[in-house]
This record gives sequence, C-alpha cells and structure tokens, in this order.
Amino acid sequence: MASLILTLVGPDRPGLVREVSERVAQRGGSWLESRMARLAGQFAGIVRVELPDAETAALAAALGELEPAGYRVVVQSAAAEAPAGPSRSLQLDVIGQDHPGIVRAITGVLTARAINIEELTTNVASGSFSGETLFQAQARLRVPEAVELAGLQRDLERLSDELMVEIRVNDQPGR
Repeated sequence: MASLILTLVGPDRPGLVREVSERVAQRGGSWLESRMARLAGQFAGIVRVELPDAETAALAAALGELEPAGYRVVVQSAAAEAPAGPSRSLQLDVIGQDHPGIVRAITGVLTARAINIEELTTNVASGSFSGETLFQAQARLRVPEAVELAGLQRDLERLSDELMVEIRVNDQPGR
C-alpha cells in the first residue's frame, strides 16, 4: 500500500471534496486524515490517503483533471514518520488586537526551543465592544521533554507584554 499526501488549492465550490473523495475511492483508496478550509473564497486542503501501489499514478492523473478548472494539485508520497523523542503536547492560545508580526514573534520563541507546531489555526474578527480587529490563534505544539516549561512560559509572558496580546499555554492530556 502507498501512503500519499494530496494538496489542493483553488476556487471553492460545493461538491469539490466529494469529487476528490470519489477519485480516491475509485482507485481502492482510503481517506485517512485531512485538514480543509475556505480562505478568501479559495479552497485549501491537505489529505492523507492510502491506496494500492499500482493505483498511485492513476490517482495523480485523475486529480490532475481538476487543474483546467483552476485547481493546483500536488500528490506526493507520505514519508514514514521518524520516531519522535520523548515529548509532550501543549495547547497555545493567543488573542489580542491585530497587528503585524504576532505569528513571527511567537514562532521565533517556539523555534528557539525546537518546539514543533503540529497544527495552527488563526483568524481575525471584529471585537464585540470596541469594533477593533482582534487576532486569534490556536496551536497544538509538540514540545521536547528536555524543554523547561517554566522558561518557555516566562518567554511567552514577556512576549505577551511586548505584543500586547494574551498568550495561554495548557497541557493537552493524553497526547
């Protein structure tokens, strides 16, 4: 069996996910996991599928049929995951008045400690009372066991003050 990662970006419309899932199923494939979103009228999706080795080229060709309609499709082999060292999962939440550089600053602190972002969701919304634009982010982090959590918390608190945003980090039990 082949494990593939499919990425698809293009104009959002009803039925698109069904078309992709039908192409996978027609080749004996299994839809294992995915993340999809509509951003500024565009569909962006990433999917991990598994299918018989002999069907990978046929699936790539079938998905390529979407390209004339404005979709960019990439099909690549899913690399076997390297066993991770001891780590823990944390949830990071950020909220505050939107301004440039928030993601860059936070990811700088995380990268300095070799913390991996496993999932990140961000958005902006109008503040309910002030009408100002609020930035919100939620991230699932994979933190190496060797990282001193008190030091990470201190750096994030300092950054929170500098950026004038609220940053919370919580354990994700069972992960």
